[in-house]
Amino acid sequence: MADNHDHDRPLGTECSEALAEIYTYLDGELTDEKRVLIAGHLERCNPCIEAFDFEVELRMVISTKACSDEVPESLRIRIFERLTLLAGDERSAPEVDPRIGQPPSLDA
Repeated sequence: MADNHDHDRPLGTECSEALAEIYTYLDGELTDEKRVLIAGHLERCNPCIEAFDFEVELRMVISTKACSDEVPESLRIRIFERLTLLAGDERSAPEVDPRIGQPPSLDA
């Protein structure tokens, strides 16, 4: 069960390190050793698991909305291009994470 850290106190070093790696953790881009360390921390720390859960839910909402007809294709393309640029890999699309769905189609 996760510890009930005081939200009014600054986060500790372990929390800061876990939160700094949350995106690479979600993307499955950590070494096995680092992934185990982050997972262990998330099991013990309520504020960090709450941040993790928020990021997972946010990705699911974005994925759902991005893959629906409610979002114009031109916006989907701009978002995908920006994310690809930010990831530093302009030559290929990121691998698909089955937890968050497919990247938007660029066929249009």
